[in-house]
Amino acid sequence: MSREKDKKKLAIFTTTILTHLLIFLFVSACYVYPSPGTEKEKLNVLLITIDTLRADWLSCYGSEHLDTPNIDSLSERGVLFSRAFANTSTTLPSHANILLGTTPPYHGVHDNINFVVREGYLTLAEYLKDHDYSNGAFIGAYPLHAKFGLNQGFDTYDDEMDRLPFQDFMSEERKGEVVIDRALSWLKKRNSPWFLWIHCWDPHDPYKPPEPFLTKYKEHPYTGEVAYVDFVLGRLFAYLEENNLFENTLVIFTGDHGESLGQHGEKTHGFLAYNTTIWIPLIIISPGHEKRRVEHYVSHLDIFPTVCDILNLEKPPFLQGISLVPALKGKNVPQRSIYFESLHPYYSKGWAPLRGFVFNKEKYTSSPIPELYDLGADFDEKNNLAAKRKLDRFEKRLEKIMSDYISPESERAEERLDKESLEKLRSLGYVSSAPDIRKENFTQDDDVKMRLPYYNQAMDALKRYDEGNRKQGFETLKKIITERKDLAVAYINLADLYKKEENLSDAVEVLKIGHKNVPSNYFVFFSLLSYLQEAGRYKNIIQAFHGKSYLQMEYDPAIWNLLGNAYYKTRNFEKAVDQYEMALSIDAESQLLFANLGEAQFSLAVKKKDKTMLKKALRNFQTAVKLDPDYAFSYVGSGKAFRLLGRYDYAIVSFRKALDLNDKLEEALYVLGLTYLDKGDKDKALSTLTLYKQKYYDSLHDDQKQILDDLIRRCKQEMP
Repeated sequence: MSREKDKKKLAIFTTTILTHLLIFLFVSACYVYPSPGTEKEKLNVLLITIDTLRADWLSCYGSEHLDTPNIDSLSERGVLFSRAFANTSTTLPSHANILLGTTPPYHGVHDNINFVVREGYLTLAEYLKDHDYSNGAFIGAYPLHAKFGLNQGFDTYDDEMDRLPFQDFMSEERKGEVVIDRALSWLKKRNSPWFLWIHCWDPHDPYKPPEPFLTKYKEHPYTGEVAYVDFVLGRLFAYLEENNLFENTLVIFTGDHGESLGQHGEKTHGFLAYNTTIWIPLIIISPGHEKRRVEHYVSHLDIFPTVCDILNLEKPPFLQGISLVPALKGKNVPQRSIYFESLHPYYSKGWAPLRGFVFNKEKYTSSPIPELYDLGADFDEKNNLAAKRKLDRFEKRLEKIMSDYISPESERAEERLDKESLEKLRSLGYVSSAPDIRKENFTQDDDVKMRLPYYNQAMDALKRYDEGNRKQGFETLKKIITERKDLAVAYINLADLYKKEENLSDAVEVLKIGHKNVPSNYFVFFSLLSYLQEAGRYKNIIQAFHGKSYLQMEYDPAIWNLLGNAYYKTRNFEKAVDQYEMALSIDAESQLLFANLGEAQFSLAVKKKDKTMLKKALRNFQTAVKLDPDYAFSYVGSGKAFRLLGRYDYAIVSFRKALDLNDKLEEALYVLGLTYLDKGDKDKALSTLTLYKQKYYDSLHDDQKQILDDLIRRCKQEMP
């Protein structure tokens, strides 16, 4: 990251703040960052962010649920902020707020889905790198993958997790102990000064703490997750202690957002913006500052300027927070409005947007059903004062905040994503729908508080079914669909129940109705195509796809793979190749897509007797093998291509490898026998085809049985 690039970033993004116009003119012309103090004065910087962490689940914040001795030890060394707030309640936006020091209206990242941090914004990592810091980040889950842009400025951005096929409904994450292991390995090789960011995904939903925490907290697994995180952080803190690193390291500990745990009708987070999800822990250890507790209201935006102040670096003019150094010294900090938003329901479901601010212990939430709370007397937000107060001044203040914070570049943060499937985010619970046309005017019926109960019921119906209450599960979802025809998740979940009953026909019909009632919902459409595929109705998939266009198609390889499968099954190999290539243009690291493309090209080569196409197929099969050496089907494809190219030894090796990985691959065993016969090895051909007959003869059609018997007879006749 060069100084020239940094200056360019500053020049672009200070233009939207009128009060900084003069600073902008100066910066764009000649801004040069001042150097920090002498080399020995440079502090290391350690930023620890814990996902989904409620402040009141830490014993240093008064938790009655568990003891968190390791996290508590930080508060014994530093300054605990008892009223710190996140500006958003989802992972990517919150971390963007922290690392950019600006709000979503400025940087444009409002949700985990469809948003990336643009190159033009200066991150804390880039700023420190320009001052000779060695930077490393160790990430716990996919929402913070480098592709979303927060890797800017890090020399090491370790987001490596097991690669999962995009169709697997599994989450891509790693446990806190793995993150800590990787971070410590990096740290042990570093010389000061360094900036290290550690992100632990635990205790995010689903709550599955490892033993012994699972057993100890079996009645409250979220508590077990918090206990587990505290435990693994102990290893990090022990290393810092043993190597005297607390003496020259600025430590910042926080959560990205909280967790509702059922309060206010919200089971997890991301929908509402009560203090259950935006009140977060914040502890800062700065060498030379005494332990204390600060009651001032602060936010994530204050972290970047505080780091600058402590390191004696000029604060970039675009920052929207304030330095907390006065608070570290026991002094007051200026009172200002703390902006917050919860726009996941708006961007993913088309529900009403939710925005607000905290000022002077008053918290105002703007929505079709507005809310106003006196946090000094009612921090749990049980007494909504909105009906008793005139709200015009609150709306005007919010408009002013938005106007001050917004950037003309913010809308560019919402764009297509490349090289990854939606499935990872979908599996983490973040993807549900994304309407193509968003409403501008909302009624009380669109308020998140009105919509969320139906969403919760739709999710609970699955749980009831799995618990054995089959009838209740079906009835709940059917009732929701009757009352809320526009709730996409109800159709998807009802279809899922029919699938569990092995009733694909009714599952398809439900999704057809859902697609008719919410035609702009991508995931109803995708689910419909998926169930049609399971039902073997490939022509219906092609028909349903005709004329459809959704934003998500641009970055979801799964739907192009699905369409490719439909064309392949209907023997339109040319179009199948086109769809698989489209999928690979989005995700070029999927062994499944390369194998499927190879299979379509192989079939096309056989159909047209095209040796060039056959070689293309082989290359794609081999690429699939390199991407995943344990994916057996890639070896089957390679073997078939090698055989037709006359490279029998390579074909035999490929088939045997496939069978080593999966001895139930019928095609691999059969074509292996044919390859031995092609090569002239009648003994092995006979034994292989005889084994095939023993395993699969009863499942063959009469004509297939005849062909197999003729092959075996041929082997016997030609043997000496």
